[in-house]
Amino acid sequence: MLDIEMHDGLPEIRPDVLALAMRGDAWKSGGVRLIDVRRSEEFVGELGHIDGAELITLGPELQSFIDNGDPAQEIVFVCRSGGRSGQATAYAVGKGYSKVANMSGGMLRWNELGLPIQK
Repeated sequence: MLDIEMHDGLPEIRPDVLALAMRGDAWKSGGVRLIDVRRSEEFVGELGHIDGAELITLGPELQSFIDNGDPAQEIVFVCRSGGRSGQATAYAVGKGYSKVANMSGGMLRWNELGLPIQK
């Protein structure tokens, strides 16, 4: 399980903590999914995306993913600043997911920290 903190009732993980976790064996075994909820043009745009992230846009596509997914799946949601991924996290929690987290600060904070991106 990732190092999650609660912030205003929402499970969150800091970008630096996530980046460190992504180097570990547990991550490499595929137990955690990284879901980017931005639009496709943002995913490949200026801020880029995190290597290994899956693009599932906030809205009907993400709702279907969550509604038909496994509530035991460990998921980190990502967006530009943390707002949309926070909505995705709250929706997943409301649907019974217990191992989800919002990446606080989103790709803006990830880039500020100089962490690696893909475009």
